[in-house]
Amino acid sequence: MRLESNATIQIQKPIEEVFEGIVNPTQMTNYFISESSGRLDSGSELIWKFPEFPDKFPITAIRVETNRSISFVWDPETVVKITLEKLPDNSTIVRVNENGKELTEDNLKWALDNSGGWANFLACMKAYLEYGIQLRKGAFDFMRNSEKR
Repeated sequence: MRLESNATIQIQKPIEEVFEGIVNPTQMTNYFISESSGRLDSGSELIWKFPEFPDKFPITAIRVETNRSISFVWDPETVVKITLEKLPDNSTIVRVNENGKELTEDNLKWALDNSGGWANFLACMKAYLEYGIQLRKGAFDFMRNSEKR
C-alpha cells in the first residue's frame, strides 16, 4: 500500500493567475518558500529554501502543463502533482497530491504532516493571490529560533 497526502482549495482568481503564482519564484517567495534558483519549467532542476528550515531542497523531475498541472520530486520516494481546474465563475480549484511512500509508522506520520503542510501551502497561496496577504511571514520563526536554543 502506498500513502498519499492530499489537499484542495478554491481560489477566486483566473487559472492563468493561479498557475503563474505557482511557477513564478517571485510570487512563490511571498507565500511558500524563501528562495528559489529559478522558475518551475519542464525539465529544469531547482533548489528551494524555506524560511523555517536551514536545509535546501532540490526540486527535480519537473513537468509543467501550462494552466493545467505542475509535478515535481523533492523527496526521492514521492511525486508532488498540483492540478488546476477552471470553474465557470473564473475561479480555480487547486489540488495537491503527493504520493509514493510505503505504509510504515514513520511514513504514516509523514502523510499526516504533509497533508497539513499542503493545506497550509494552499491557504497561504489563496491569501496572497486574492488579498496580497503573506500568512507565512513570521509564522514559523519559532521553529528557526528553537534550533538555536
